[in-house]
Amino acid sequence: MTGRGKGGKAKSGGKSKTRSSRAGLQFPVGRLHRLLRKGNYAERVGAGAPVYLAAVLEYLAAEVLEINPRHLQLAVRNDEELNKLLAGVTIAQGGVLPNIQAILLPKKTNEA
Repeated sequence: MTGRGKGGKAKSGGKSKTRSSRAGLQFPVGRLHRLLRKGNYAERVGAGAPVYLAAVLEYLAAEVLEINPRHLQLAVRNDEELNKLLAGVTIAQGGVLPNIQAILLPKKTNEA
C-alpha cells in the first residue's frame, strides 16, 4: 500500500479498534468509506466523511424504527386524502382518534 499515507492496520500485538467503535456508532464506517471511494462521488474522500455519513444513517434508521402503529393511525386518519384511500383499512394496534362532542365541552364564560 505505497502512497496511501499513515492509515492501515493496527500494530501486531495490540487489539485493533474499528472506526465505528471509536465513533460510538453501529453502522460500518469502513464499509461506507470504501463505498464512497468506489462510487465515483469525488476524486478524494476525507476521513471524517464516512463517519458523518454513518452517524446520519444511524440516526435516520433509529427514527424510522421508532414509528409504531399508533403513529400510522393518527397520520392516516388526520390526512384527508390518505383517510379516503385507506377508509376500509383497519390498522392493528392503531387505536382511535380522540374525539369529544362539542356539546360535552364546558361552556365558555365571557369575563371582560
